[in-house]
Amino acid sequence: MSPRRWATSFLSLVVVFGLLYAASRAAPDDHGALGTISAVGFLLLGGALLAEVLEPLRVPHLTGYLAVGIIGGPYVLHLIDHESVQLLSRVNSLALALISLAGGAQLRVRGLREAWKSLALTNVVQTVAGIVLVGATFVAARSLMPFTRTMSLGALVGFALLWGVLATTRSPSAVLAVLSQTRATGPLTRYSIGAVMTSGIVVVVVLAAALTLAKPLITPGATLQSSAFTALGHALLGSISIGTTLGLVMAAYVKLVGKQLVVVLLALGFGASEILAYLSFDPLLTFMVAGFVVQNLSQQGDKLLHEIEQTGGIVYVVFFATAGAHLDIPLLSKVWPVTLLLCGVRFVVIYVGTSVAGAITKDEPRIARWGWTSLVPQAGLALGVAALVEREFPGPGSDFKSLGFAAAALNEVLGPILFKIALDRTGESRGPTTSVPDAAEATAAADLPH
Repeated sequence: MSPRRWATSFLSLVVVFGLLYAASRAAPDDHGALGTISAVGFLLLGGALLAEVLEPLRVPHLTGYLAVGIIGGPYVLHLIDHESVQLLSRVNSLALALISLAGGAQLRVRGLREAWKSLALTNVVQTVAGIVLVGATFVAARSLMPFTRTMSLGALVGFALLWGVLATTRSPSAVLAVLSQTRATGPLTRYSIGAVMTSGIVVVVVLAAALTLAKPLITPGATLQSSAFTALGHALLGSISIGTTLGLVMAAYVKLVGKQLVVVLLALGFGASEILAYLSFDPLLTFMVAGFVVQNLSQQGDKLLHEIEQTGGIVYVVFFATAGAHLDIPLLSKVWPVTLLLCGVRFVVIYVGTSVAGAITKDEPRIARWGWTSLVPQAGLALGVAALVEREFPGPGSDFKSLGFAAAALNEVLGPILFKIALDRTGESRGPTTSVPDAAEATAAADLPH
């Protein structure tokens, strides 16, 4: 980027912040449609401009989107109020649908066949080590968390089990956004896509089992019920079945009609997501399977990815910027010691676990050395786990959720930076495109989804 262009972007960013600051002070009580529209405009312009300003530092563009949301959000400059942030969060269902579709469409049978041993072992090692070691750290750090100090040992172990599951979650949205920006291609890129997408399926299964085991430990009088595992099987099989059907229908539509795909994607993102959630199926898994089917059982995979790219560019700027606006800075300032401890142990587990799995399966040197970086970011799935724990266990679950949000925020900021460094060092980056991520690969829930 030339110095002139950088200066223009910086001055434009200052003007955008200044205009919204003046508007928010002139009409501080405007929380209606006008306030929401101005928030969208601010996040789009501010996110794109700050991404360009930070580009000489070689950080991911999504770092700029997150930063604009944090700075302009309700906890710092208060340029965007809580109500507007909540309204904008509705775009998450659309973003997560595109994340899943594109992520599934990135998975090709040939690549999975070649790397299945590495991916399987990585998931096993990361899941077991994450639950055991990070969970044990949670127990050891009970004195640093006010809500665990008076807990019984059983309840503490139950929450530690759930925290271990939360620690195993990844962020497909962050990983694919970095891949979109860098146009990366190569062994590390393929490994990263496979690792983060397959880990999401593992987490869905492990979480249901962990909740079933933790309930009798945390809730007095609760018993272990096999019906929970039956419900889990129903949700998984139903999601896969619906996803397969949806993928075949989409492939036929793209081939025979091929028009108005934007409308179709919007309908899937908003309408189908709500219906699937209402029926107790997993939208993330359903759309992932649909994208996989389109890519591997038809010739329409690349066309679908292109359409998602055209549809989702704007969606992702708002998605990540809104995630930044949700970051509770006062809360983070209160829980930062234990947050750093838990995130640090998770970091070590990821690094060592990936190295061990890579050594056993004899992965390529670049994967063995840098593959762990794609597993660091957290977003929507981590927040979803934290919110679910709060719903299942009111009271201490609320404090658990707050701690989970703080940890996810830290990992979402640092993780993409580490992953981009890895892509640059291995030579798989092919250079930035624009400051707006391509939906085909920037598809989470999340991101930070909510």
